[in-house]
Amino acid sequence: MAELEVLLQVLFWGLYAGCIYILLATGLNIIFGVMKVVNFAHGEFLMVGAYITATVFFLSGINPYAIIFLSMLALIGIGAVVERLCFRPILGTSKLNEIFLSIGLIYIFTNSAAIIWGDEWQSIKSPYAGITIPIGSLTVPFDYIIIMVVTAAILCALYLFLKKTKTGREMRATSQNRKGAMLVGINVERIDIISFGIGCALAAAAGTLWVVSGQVFNPYMGSIPAVKAFAIIILGGLGSIPGAIVGGLLYGIAENGAAYYVGGIWKDAVSFIILIIVLVIRPTGLFGESGD
Repeated sequence: MAELEVLLQVLFWGLYAGCIYILLATGLNIIFGVMKVVNFAHGEFLMVGAYITATVFFLSGINPYAIIFLSMLALIGIGAVVERLCFRPILGTSKLNEIFLSIGLIYIFTNSAAIIWGDEWQSIKSPYAGITIPIGSLTVPFDYIIIMVVTAAILCALYLFLKKTKTGREMRATSQNRKGAMLVGINVERIDIISFGIGCALAAAAGTLWVVSGQVFNPYMGSIPAVKAFAIIILGGLGSIPGAIVGGLLYGIAENGAAYYVGGIWKDAVSFIILIIVLVIRPTGLFGESGD
């Protein structure tokens, strides 16, 4: 019975970690799905979102969960500027251009953040820190439940936006066939800006939930989450939002299970081992098209 409780605890912590990965990877998948660009600087948008949330919280004392909307709006604007000035001029050129551009953006964002906020590790304290909720035989932090609910609400809103709105349908059409979308009169440049902004907003939401959960942060925090986000979308299938959700949950559970059962040193390694196994068995990822 005790072992079952431990297993359930590991699964719960994995679901919490998976929520942050899901938001980050879903945003990356939207950008890739519509624009087909590789942006290794996506983790830096998470970092900026984290700092915006922390700064507003320190200055105003507003509930950090309410700041998530401000953080997302700010990153929509920043993302639109980055798409317009950086990625649009090289869209459709070599992938190497996209890779080197995104690497350059990493240095620009991290050094700018270090100048503005300093490079020391920081953290904030949630107003619900220390509050736990009994769920069956488990006692779980209230913040983690809120994070799961907020993530689910954001994903539901995204689903409704993509399925029920004209812009959402245009985004899906552009993702499926860019040239076909242009032929039927869709302004794909406008869709690119919107898609990039939404992708950055989801990264900002992930950054907000990161700091609210008590994780420490600094200007250089974005690199590892970005690499994991890429691994997740490869695992789930490039351009597949359901794949990003399933992949994020698998990664969160795998990491926490590895940290508990075989030691924290294996936390990152086990998730990539899963990626390798999936790619060997199904190179297109879990939800990618087989190409048959």
